[in-house]
Amino acid sequence: NHHLSGLLGLGCLSWSGHQIHVGLPINKLLDAGVAPQEIPLPHEFLMNRDLMAQLYPSFNKGLIPFFSLNWSEYSDFLTFKGGLNPVTGGLWLSDTAHHHLALAVLFIVAGHMYRTNWGIGHSMKEILEAHKGPFTGEGHKGLYEILITSWHAQLAINLAMMGSLSIIVAHHMYAMPAYPFIATDYPTQLSIFTHHMWIGGFCICGGAAHAGIFMVRDYNPAQNYNNLLDRVIRHRDAIISHLNWICIFLGFHSFGLYIHNDTMRALGRTQDMFSDTAIQLKPVFAQWVQSIHTIAPGNTTPNALATASYAFGGDVVSVGNKVAMMPISLGTADFMVHHIHAFTIHVTVLILLKGVLFSRNSRLIPDKAN
Repeated sequence: NHHLSGLLGLGCLSWSGHQIHVGLPINKLLDAGVAPQEIPLPHEFLMNRDLMAQLYPSFNKGLIPFFSLNWSEYSDFLTFKGGLNPVTGGLWLSDTAHHHLALAVLFIVAGHMYRTNWGIGHSMKEILEAHKGPFTGEGHKGLYEILITSWHAQLAINLAMMGSLSIIVAHHMYAMPAYPFIATDYPTQLSIFTHHMWIGGFCICGGAAHAGIFMVRDYNPAQNYNNLLDRVIRHRDAIISHLNWICIFLGFHSFGLYIHNDTMRALGRTQDMFSDTAIQLKPVFAQWVQSIHTIAPGNTTPNALATASYAFGGDVVSVGNKVAMMPISLGTADFMVHHIHAFTIHVTVLILLKGVLFSRNSRLIPDKAN
């Protein structure tokens, strides 16, 4: 609760406050070409409301629209534009201020939802134990006790989640660049993408490692009878053999496409290769998803002025004759490399899950059965 309300909630609130009261006016003047030495100092925007009102007229109205619930008055600095600022090639600062203010509200509310020492709010234990499906036995019963007694179990989940999040962040950082001019700084873009992908991979592997340590040191079979964890362990052979099968399938088929192309190239039969100019294997579902996002502004997202990311389609955003972001059109090569990646991550899942599920009482080392 302290983490949700304090760190995330008040953290987002103070950040959006800084973006609104300091970042927005200064960046608006910079974007308009005002010389840096002529821009008022940050504290002047805080002290002098007239300065702010010149840039954002709703500041004249003070807090009256807030308390009268007429929040749309503030739409001159809390925007929903979408797309990128054409001057800097970064996300609109008024969009990100709006985003962090909304997140602050969500997290401050979330931090008041869960029960601690007082008898109010949701109980994590009750939520978990009520979560039962028709085919999942005791469901999540016993998992709460695992999380409050085993640091390895907590660490395993946190590492897996943070690792996955890091990989998601890596992709958002080029598709929706947050900082001014970072999109045209190609070495930085490459570096932060590579960094967050590597770190994500390390964290996910660490998650599996600590899950294995939890299974060996902290897992108590008596407290986990017929719950989800027990059921997963009991049909671990089926899980691993399915993963094994899908890895073989993906490996042969996706690699087979490349072998086919190499062979056709070697024989001089370029018309028989898989490519956009010969035999096409277009990722039609991905193209459909891209088109949905491209036509969303003014349609399913009526208030947005531009698409969430120009990766989906739309215009080329160039800053100083360098491309900040442009549509990433998908073709045969993307279809092929997608399935190679599917192969590699399924092999990774196979290795990690096998290590976790067989860390106790494997056929090779039949120890710790009970």
